[in-house]
Amino acid sequence: MIRVGHRFSDAIKCKFNSPFRGCFAAALRGRRCFLGTKVATDKSPAAKFRLYALTAFLCLWLVAICFRLIYLQVFRYGDFQQRAQHQQQRSFDLSAKRGIIFDRAGRELAMSIQVDSAFAVPTEIPDLANTISLIARITRDDPRVLLADCKARKTFCWVARKADAEVIERIRGMNLQGIHFQKEAKRFYPKRELAAQMLGYVGTDDQGLSGLERQFNTELQGKPGKLMISVDARKRWFSSVEKQPEPGNNVVLTVDQNIQYIAERELETAMEQTKAIAGTVIVQNPHTGEILALANRPTFNPNLRKEITVEALKDRAVSDIYEPGSTFKIVTISAGLEEKVTRPDEMFDCQMGSIVINGMRIRDSKPHGILSVADIIAESSDVGAIKVALRLGDDRFYKYIRAFGFGQQTGIELPGETRGMTKPVNRWSKVSIGAISMGQEIGITPLQLIALISTIANDGVWIAPRIVAGTVEPQNTPQTISFQAAESRRVISSLTAAQMRQILQGVVLHGTGRKALLEGYSSAGKTGTAQKVDPGTRAYSKTKYVGSFAGFAPVNDPKISVAVILDSAVGLHQGGQVAAPVFQRVTQQVLEYLHIPHDVEIPANRQVLLARRNAPDKDLDEISPDHLGSSLDVADASEAPTVTAQSRAATIAAQVVPVALTQKDSPKPTAAAPAPPLPKADAPPEQKLPESGTVVLEVEEGGIAVPTFLGKNMRSAIEAAQDAGLDLDAVGSGVAREQSPLPGSKVAAGSRVMVKFGR
Repeated sequence: MIRVGHRFSDAIKCKFNSPFRGCFAAALRGRRCFLGTKVATDKSPAAKFRLYALTAFLCLWLVAICFRLIYLQVFRYGDFQQRAQHQQQRSFDLSAKRGIIFDRAGRELAMSIQVDSAFAVPTEIPDLANTISLIARITRDDPRVLLADCKARKTFCWVARKADAEVIERIRGMNLQGIHFQKEAKRFYPKRELAAQMLGYVGTDDQGLSGLERQFNTELQGKPGKLMISVDARKRWFSSVEKQPEPGNNVVLTVDQNIQYIAERELETAMEQTKAIAGTVIVQNPHTGEILALANRPTFNPNLRKEITVEALKDRAVSDIYEPGSTFKIVTISAGLEEKVTRPDEMFDCQMGSIVINGMRIRDSKPHGILSVADIIAESSDVGAIKVALRLGDDRFYKYIRAFGFGQQTGIELPGETRGMTKPVNRWSKVSIGAISMGQEIGITPLQLIALISTIANDGVWIAPRIVAGTVEPQNTPQTISFQAAESRRVISSLTAAQMRQILQGVVLHGTGRKALLEGYSSAGKTGTAQKVDPGTRAYSKTKYVGSFAGFAPVNDPKISVAVILDSAVGLHQGGQVAAPVFQRVTQQVLEYLHIPHDVEIPANRQVLLARRNAPDKDLDEISPDHLGSSLDVADASEAPTVTAQSRAATIAAQVVPVALTQKDSPKPTAAAPAPPLPKADAPPEQKLPESGTVVLEVEEGGIAVPTFLGKNMRSAIEAAQDAGLDLDAVGSGVAREQSPLPGSKVAAGSRVMVKFGR
């Protein structure tokens, strides 16, 4: 035994009368025992075992800590990094610049521009509720929704995203703490209402919500970028763009902006004159299926999303269903001629305009006796059309209904297209063949109507309508798109098609389509007047009608087909009274715009032409008081349709311009030499027409005065050009320094004004 205070280097054991046993620290360091007890050395195996056990325990403990550190730092590194980023950072999508939608000439119909968006960092705002309330008064949003959004997000929330410049400037002017601004791409439609239903519109997040914007959303939207918001321990934020957005592809349409403008302007005029509740005008190239214009009314401005209504969004050209009435006699007579169950000069007894089918009597609009097939169309005889259909029989008639594309989608690149409504033969009643032969018990769309008339114009070949020429990647250099015609099929022979063109030309010359007579061009077409079904009584209305006209010009070598539909005109409502004049104005201007050579000699005295065109309205009355079968079952339509009943049309066989009855492979006339100056399109009676000249678009007397853009920024200049109805060709950036034409110059509506911007 040794006393306390002695040093030792070996293992020791401290014995004392207390609960503590051993003093390892002092023993290991070779110091005095601080407990004041006796310490003794012990080299027994038990002591060594305890020492080794302690050492092993410590080693295992260190190894476990190392493995834990490796697990946390290596295997769980990604998880903890994400947790840290979630606490310290926020990532938000930056909208990519959507692709541009061009017309066939490369003019922008939809584009994206850079605008400011305001966002809040709630942790920086001392009085969040008051700040949000001030902003909501400017943006006219619900402050409760904004406040709840900011409280939920804590570090970042939008308060005025892609707002107007005036709104952003007012917010910026208040200099609110915690409110910041970020540049974003915003969709902009420089032509405002032009082709609105066709183009559609996008939401705040740049997702296409209707029209082509929706149909081609994947191609247009591009890839969004990333905006990173970092917050430090003192709640200070730092922003950086982690990934730049990639622009989307551009879409090129078959539509011509100027032809679209003509169609919409004339449709708007007709709506004001007739007080119709809706209308559609379609212009098509019958040989390729290209849609040159597709106009709808009512319409909307896609730049003003908050003012868009469901009714205005509807693209009636592809979604409305109506009973075609007498325009469907084109199918009846074409099928009869093709199947050789009749011929154009065969005579039929129309029984003084009355026939009984399965106990049901149908009467013509006026009594008719002996009529040729051409006269049946000319006089719009339901009795004659029914007799031709009875010769065809159910199966053959139905075959041609399907061949002309009814009861199936055309495949146009627009959302919401409906198939129309056709019944298979096994669901036909005993009177169905009679009803369908004159356009009842069948529902079609305006797009199917233009495809029907284009088939006649295209020598009997049906071509699917198309409105998109193609998509291209964004480039700074001009690009050329080669349009490829879509599906096509022969429905009737070239001879039958020529016979039908000859018959339909008489409608314009001597029938109910005299108001569609053109100046310097031959034309052919079919009028129609259809009663609508009253949704309350489920019976045909006595006051609501749909007037229509579908035709083409010139007759021997058709360049365009045009379909016009006016819904519920007040007062005069017959197709020949309200729709044919729209066809005349649109077709005349479009042919002049396309520089199509005249094929008819213009009368020396224009009053002769006007007299032939201005037929008495009573001579254009064509609707019958009777109906066969039942009305359309609107519940079967995929879209809420505009349901109509019977329409009537009149054509005549008398000709002024003979129609060539040639086969498809016959050589066509070579391209004509440049046409001499063409007479100006029809103007209102009070305007004096010039003796010569070519008109692209009608403008007000004296044209439009070009406003001054000098000193304005690009955004203000674009808005000023829109208000003036002009196209702005912007060069450079900054403030406008030069412009051509000069301010005050007179130009036509839709003219292009070049403005150079500089710093």
